[in-house]
Amino acid sequence: MDKQNPWYRRISSDFKHLNWKTFFIICGFGLAIGAIMSRGVESGTQLQASLTPAEAEELGAFPIVIPTIKYGFAIDTFHMVESEIAPNQFLGDILTAHNMDYVDIEKLVQNAKGTFDVRQLRAGKKYTILSKDTSQTADHFIYEPSVYAYYVFDLKGEQKVRKVERPIYREMRSSAGKIETSLWDAMVLNGMSYDLAARMEDALQWSVDFHHLQKGDEFKLVYEQNLIDGQDVGVEQVFAAYYKNFDNEHYAVYYSHPDVNKAGYYDLEGRPMNKGFLKAPVKYSRISSGYNPNRFHPILKRRRPHYGTDYAAPYGTPIVAVGNGVVTKASRTKGNGNFVKIKHNDTYQTQYLHMQKFASGISSGAQVKQGQVIGYVGSTGLATGPHVCFRFWKNGKQVNHLRLNFPPPKALPQEDLPGFFIVRDQYLEQLKAIPFENENITATN
Repeated sequence: MDKQNPWYRRISSDFKHLNWKTFFIICGFGLAIGAIMSRGVESGTQLQASLTPAEAEELGAFPIVIPTIKYGFAIDTFHMVESEIAPNQFLGDILTAHNMDYVDIEKLVQNAKGTFDVRQLRAGKKYTILSKDTSQTADHFIYEPSVYAYYVFDLKGEQKVRKVERPIYREMRSSAGKIETSLWDAMVLNGMSYDLAARMEDALQWSVDFHHLQKGDEFKLVYEQNLIDGQDVGVEQVFAAYYKNFDNEHYAVYYSHPDVNKAGYYDLEGRPMNKGFLKAPVKYSRISSGYNPNRFHPILKRRRPHYGTDYAAPYGTPIVAVGNGVVTKASRTKGNGNFVKIKHNDTYQTQYLHMQKFASGISSGAQVKQGQVIGYVGSTGLATGPHVCFRFWKNGKQVNHLRLNFPPPKALPQEDLPGFFIVRDQYLEQLKAIPFENENITATN
């Protein structure tokens, strides 16, 4: 080789600064790479096995560092601060603490309009600050109002604000259980969520009285679970539900008919589960006092008819209309406290007493839909604790709504039944295949 060649002189000069150990490491690395290239046709397992210990050692000396990606950023390259919005804390409070001046904050707020209203920051929600240089203005502010999405505020450059929705993965699941005490305790103690319990009630609320469950009752569910990053984040839909109470079996099958007005839950004959009225105006509650024409009043200390059903629930629990109708009264009296009365048709009316407060928009003349929140549980009026006294009128007379049997609604049109039966039979097979043996559910109060 020509020692006067510039390339040779450059290599020679570089090698003078290497010690012998480093020189041999580089040579070994070159040999290892050559070995890999010559064996490229082999599988990964065969290749790894074919390397000598020396080759493997030299390869391990050059690790590949995989960056940690979060919110779309390689967060290893930033100084990261994670915290939660404090009570009465505003966006400006957070950003000024990270070297952003008020002029830029105002520009950022204006840019956020249409994407996020900065007044909607909520105490307890997570946020993250990313900074390249903590002595300068931070680079990014990320706000997470829920597991489903987050907002990225770029604090430099154009100061853009964007919403990022996390991808949701859905998987079909099934569950089964037997009741020992309460459905809700049983489900949660065995890994099922309140969300699934609520969705089960949504499916069967017209046929099963969830306030009179019995030990030994059985249930089975086929449902779709939402997951984000491998974590359960809520139930998307219950597709089939089965509940056995004594010898009574109740089924609900979700049928997504092309006609949006027909999509919903049906029984096995294709009749809508919605029979006109919900069984109760509140969820997760218990009957603390039933319909009793000869009840001893706990406050007045005398016999006084109780023409309603009391559902005890925590303060602030939403109260819903049990059927479609028009609000005829949203008022307050000394005995009833805050109450709402609804006319459903010429035959039926309902009333909801002792509310903490009315829901937004609830006043005389307001149209309400079944399941719409009309108020919140309280203890106004003659009440010893938080509950809603639910009253039901039929033809002007107060009656025990739990003993009413409403006529079954009409089934799907004849031309729609074959399609429904195909879906029904598929879900029935899935329900039948769910075992109870390893799913027995017990709970204690």
